[in-house]
Amino acid sequence: MNTSCTTPSLIKSDIDFEKPGLQVSVLRVPYSHDRSGYGFIPIPIAVLNQGPGPTLLLTGGNHGDEFEGPIALMKLMRTLPKLSIRGRLIVIPGLNFPALMAGTRTSPIDRVNLNRAFPGVRNGTLTEMIAHYVDRVLFPLADAAFDIHAGGASTNYLPTLLASWPLEQKKASEYSRLIEEISSPRTLVMDLLGEDRTFGAAAERHGVLFFCGEFGGHAVCDPDGLDLAEKCVQRLMLGLGMVDDIGEARVAAKGTQLFKVEGDAHYVFSPCAGIFEPAFRLGDDVLAEQIAGWIHDPAHPMKPATSVTFKGEGRVLCTRALALVNAGDCLVHLARPC
Repeated sequence: MNTSCTTPSLIKSDIDFEKPGLQVSVLRVPYSHDRSGYGFIPIPIAVLNQGPGPTLLLTGGNHGDEFEGPIALMKLMRTLPKLSIRGRLIVIPGLNFPALMAGTRTSPIDRVNLNRAFPGVRNGTLTEMIAHYVDRVLFPLADAAFDIHAGGASTNYLPTLLASWPLEQKKASEYSRLIEEISSPRTLVMDLLGEDRTFGAAAERHGVLFFCGEFGGHAVCDPDGLDLAEKCVQRLMLGLGMVDDIGEARVAAKGTQLFKVEGDAHYVFSPCAGIFEPAFRLGDDVLAEQIAGWIHDPAHPMKPATSVTFKGEGRVLCTRALALVNAGDCLVHLARPC
C-alpha cells in the first residue's frame, strides 16, 4: 500500500491551529541519522488564536545567519500570554532551525538553502520537508505572511522593507494600504526575476499577502534593524486590524519611500579575486561611472589595484560584508526611488 500522501506532511506537532488560546510547542521534523535512528529536530512554534480575524504568519531564521528576525520574534513570543488580538498569530522564530543554531545561511545537515527550496518535497531532505510543511500546511491557513531577513554573513543591508504587490487589483489596493501602515523609511519593490523557489513566490501562489525585509547584516544583530523589524511587525498587526494600538511604534510612523532595483545596472560584481576596498558607504547616493572601489591582489602587492565602477546611479542599499572576494562575487547593489 502506498501511504506517501496519506498525510499532508511528515512533520508533526501537537499544535491544533483551530484551538482558541495560546499554544507553545514544536514542529517535529523527522531526522534519522547515525546517532539517532528515530529522532527528530524540534522547531519552536507559538500560535495565539483569539477568534474571528485574519491569520498572520511570522517567520525568522529562513537563513540561519540572519539574527534580527529570530530575536524580534522571540521577544514577541514572550508577550503572547498577555497579548489581546483579533484573529490568529503563528510565530516561528527559527524556521530553518538547524541553520540558525549553526549560524549558517544553508542547513548544515543537507546544505540546502530553504529560500530556494519551495514548494518543497514531502519525502525530501530535511530542508525540503520544512519548505513542504510551510507550503502545504501553513500557507493555506494564512491571510498574510512576514518573513524577516537580513544580509547574513556575506552582505549588509540598509534596514529596508521588501514588498511584492499582488496582481489582483483589490488585493493590490489592500497591500498598498498595509505598506503605508507599516511605514518603513524605505520599501524596496521586489522583482523575483522569474525565481519561483522562494518563500515569497510560494506565498503568492497561495494568495497570501507577502511581506519581507532586510534588516541588517554582517551576521550580527543590528540594533536599528531589529528596532525597525519589530515596529514593522507591530504596524502590520495594526493595519490588519488585529490590534487597536501599538503605542510608540504608531507615533514613529512617518510614511515610506519606494525604491526599485533596475536590473544589472544596479549591481557591481568583482572581476577578479583579491581584497576589496570600497569607495562608498551604506546609504550613499552614487552616479554611473563613479568609482565603486578597488581590488588588491595580496599575492602581487606591487601590482596596481583593479578599479571597479558603478554602471548605474542610485542609493547603496546593500554592501558585501566580506573583504576577500572571488571573481563573480557581488560587491554592492543599488536601488532608485520610484
